Amino acid sequence: MTATYEQLVFILTTLHDAPADHFRPEATYADLDVDSLTMVEISIHIERHLGVTVDDSELVPDLTLGATAELIDARLAA
Repeated sequence: MTATYEQLVFILTTLHDAPADHFRPEATYADLDVDSLTMVEISIHIERHLGVTVDDSELVPDLTLGATAELIDARLAA
């Protein structure tokens, strides 16, 4: 996967207190039982660590981790 995906997994391992191998690109936030408060925290961490704004409303339960990384990459390229 991309460096962005790896950084996203790092953020999730920190917030979700789970090992990195628990996460996979096709997993959705619903699969991972991520609640709305954690979505806000993920959004904040993405902005702090990756310098990209991803509103927590964009982090919907059926969004995959791979798609999230692609969204971040697209914003970084813009």
